[in-house]
Amino acid sequence: MRIAVAGGTGMVGELVVERARAAGHEVVVISRSHGVDLTTGAGLDEALQGVDAVIDVANVETLSRKKAIDFFETTTRHLLAAEERSHVRHHVVLSIVGVDRVDSGYYAGKRRQEELALAGPIPATVLRATQFHEFAAQLIARVPGPVKVVPSMLTRPVAAADVAAELVLLAEGPAQGLATDLAGPEVLKMPAMVRRVARGKLVLTVPAGRAMSGGGLLPAGDFRRGEVTFDEWVAGR
Repeated sequence: MRIAVAGGTGMVGELVVERARAAGHEVVVISRSHGVDLTTGAGLDEALQGVDAVIDVANVETLSRKKAIDFFETTTRHLLAAEERSHVRHHVVLSIVGVDRVDSGYYAGKRRQEELALAGPIPATVLRATQFHEFAAQLIARVPGPVKVVPSMLTRPVAAADVAAELVLLAEGPAQGLATDLAGPEVLKMPAMVRRVARGKLVLTVPAGRAMSGGGLLPAGDFRRGEVTFDEWVAGR
């Protein structure tokens, strides 16, 4: 197969590209550094020539509802329109477990992305995954200084590599609409995760809201289980 990865130079995107190539697929990386701009659509038609499936892991870091909705709506519309012109057969989107239960600005953007993909002209699959193991390290990096303030969110973290493998597996098959959630092998609190990787730093816990701290980010029904535990991921860093 010829698979295009939107956001293929990001943390998850690089893992998806690596996994797809290891599975024997031809991979097209969609990113500004590869001459394609999802926010304007520039270069998309050329990039999608002969592509069978698109895996969309493009992302924006923002807490703003407007910025999140604008980004995901714009990039998804551009992708779907270009995919229709290029006769792409399958559109795969990475989303978040609990996105329909937690009302945050970023999640509003992801919900809009899901809506557009599932109602679009290309058969689509949406994979909701829990927070990555890597999210703990990202929280540390975002806050400078020796004190780290971490929300008291409850999650079932999954390795980004497990997510990448699942996305490629889904892209290889027929569209499923909303796929079975993907979550990690154990339920953990985010402050405890951060303390495992923030050695020598003070970690302070702040409220994360009832939904995030009360299980709103956990799978509500059946889910596929990632293989790598958080301790295994920490040991392999």
